[in-house]
Amino acid sequence: MIEELLTGGREPRPIYRLKVGNKDVTGRFQNRLIELTLTDNCGFEADQLDIELDDTDGLLDLPEKGVRLSLSLGWAHSGVVDKGTYKVDELEHTGPPDRLIIRARSAEMDGGLTTRRENSYVGKTISQVVQAIALRNKFTWLVGKKLADQVIAHVDQTGESDANFLSRLAKEFDAIATVKNGTLLFIPAGEPTSASGLTLPTVSITRASGDTHTFSIADRENYNGVKAFYQDTRAGMRGEVVIDASNATVVKEKPTPKGRKKPETVQANPNPDNVKVLRHTYASKSNAERAARSEWRKIQRGVASFTITLARGRAELFPSLHAKVSGWKPRIDNTAWSVGRVVHRLNGNGYTTTLELEIKPEALEELGTVAKS
Repeated sequence: MIEELLTGGREPRPIYRLKVGNKDVTGRFQNRLIELTLTDNCGFEADQLDIELDDTDGLLDLPEKGVRLSLSLGWAHSGVVDKGTYKVDELEHTGPPDRLIIRARSAEMDGGLTTRRENSYVGKTISQVVQAIALRNKFTWLVGKKLADQVIAHVDQTGESDANFLSRLAKEFDAIATVKNGTLLFIPAGEPTSASGLTLPTVSITRASGDTHTFSIADRENYNGVKAFYQDTRAGMRGEVVIDASNATVVKEKPTPKGRKKPETVQANPNPDNVKVLRHTYASKSNAERAARSEWRKIQRGVASFTITLARGRAELFPSLHAKVSGWKPRIDNTAWSVGRVVHRLNGNGYTTTLELEIKPEALEELGTVAKS
């Protein structure tokens, strides 16, 4: 009813705005736009903007690579939402009929974040490490409260870019590291936090708002545990930690070079028959256990997935938000979801948003029998 009043009973009209610096260049794309696609990714995978234009009259000039485009998306009756700035790094002209495709990627990812560096952090908190990286890359920063004060015993950044290093650190802590709107974020996976640090409300999605959907459950027995190795140089000891389905640990400590051997501690399932082995050797037992737990939670999140294409695009949606769905099967509706990748698409058929949802680890058991429903 409210929407009808705002639109005068007419079908809502999607709109977009493109700027180069402070100059609005949207007019140059009018009557030529075939499709505009924005892919909003998690982590340090660069967000990508694709613009396909009609050049059948041959009058389009090829834009310069390196140009920065700022995009806003939305609806005529409700306004637009800022979707960030993107650097043009690829051009493609194809035909007939002649078309120009402009590809641009998130501007924050073209700076020092990809430069290889040498650093070592000993006894630092996550907050201190993230702050140091943010400052040298001229970003503001935000670290989730659950992670900020956790201490890293020892971690090296050897010939590794800041982006790769933070991605590796995030994987160890089951977190998301990314840059959004000039802010370096390091937050627990699935934690709905904006770049300003505000906790965001859960997104509600009804089946009536959807166009198509796909729900799937993978075989979660592919791995029934995760193993990580560590090398304690102070004690001269190499060990391994295994996280199994019951979230218990198995620790096996091998003899030191001097022949001394500490008692072997075994809890729960000592011999998981299909274990994923992490290739990295960690600097301490606690680091190894944390990495194994993180990887196990990641595997569990991938057990169930839910992809929804919204018939009417929602520009305010982005990765890491929590989502509440309704109108599908009860066990799907009762599951807590978090938003992964988001794809906004605007073309002659309208404006749609596709969401890739991931299940939270604590909700997995509720879905154990969903296939039988």
